[in-house]
Amino acid sequence: MSVPSSRRSSREWLLLVAAIVVVAVVLVPLWQITGTAEARAQFMARWTPERFAKLLIGPEQAACYVCFVWAGLILMERFGEVRRQRQSFAHELLPTEEGARILPEDARPLSRKVDQTISRRGPSILANMIRLGLNKYAVSKAGPDVAEVVRNQAEVEGSRFVATMNTVNYLAWAIPAVGFVGTVRGLAGALMTPPRPELAENLPPDQYITQYTQYTNSFLDQVTGYLGTAFDCTLIALVLSLVLMYILHSVQKAEETLVIDCQDYCQEHLLLRLYDPHPAGELAGR
Repeated sequence: MSVPSSRRSSREWLLLVAAIVVVAVVLVPLWQITGTAEARAQFMARWTPERFAKLLIGPEQAACYVCFVWAGLILMERFGEVRRQRQSFAHELLPTEEGARILPEDARPLSRKVDQTISRRGPSILANMIRLGLNKYAVSKAGPDVAEVVRNQAEVEGSRFVATMNTVNYLAWAIPAVGFVGTVRGLAGALMTPPRPELAENLPPDQYITQYTQYTNSFLDQVTGYLGTAFDCTLIALVLSLVLMYILHSVQKAEETLVIDCQDYCQEHLLLRLYDPHPAGELAGR
């Protein structure tokens, strides 16, 4: 049995590796030329375990992790279903011999054979398309009617895939929204100034400066901490969103390719093998 063209290996990953190599060849020498060893050491010294803990741990980050893992489990299940559906191509659901034809009286027995082959393995999109097409052919005995049934069923399956992805689409939108909630919380906290200390009227200048300096440092520490929280939440949310959107894109591509391959299989092994007792030329001559 021929392998559907859309199932052949893709070169996208090879192109990704090539793109990473090209960018690294350009940027790494520039970074080594323009940056000093001290600057690179200071940059690496900032990322301490405490800084990583502050970046990765927080209420908004935890909510983003829950959404990401939930969506990831759903997508893993969907991808596993696509792999299960592809096992249908390995079964002899239709005659594949060279020159084999399907007559109207063969439609019912072939439909029963498809049901018996797939019934033990769960629902199959390919088997359902073939069964509906054969049943239509047994009634109408016309190839165009069978083609219309197969095309309509493919559209139904594609729409079902899109409709059942709504939860993942919502979670992909919710992750950056939760991150922006953390951003707003951080900015709001940064704008809240600590209470200004009450200074005595006859306070000596050196004590006044000391207390005011302490107040200013406390305010700056609070602003810096809240701004760090705001940007950390946004960073984690956007990174998780980017990863989830790529996984979502890959699963949707796999589902769309599955439907296309089912149509291709039906075109090659069903529609092109149907025997038309009333060819177009014969009908036109009547």
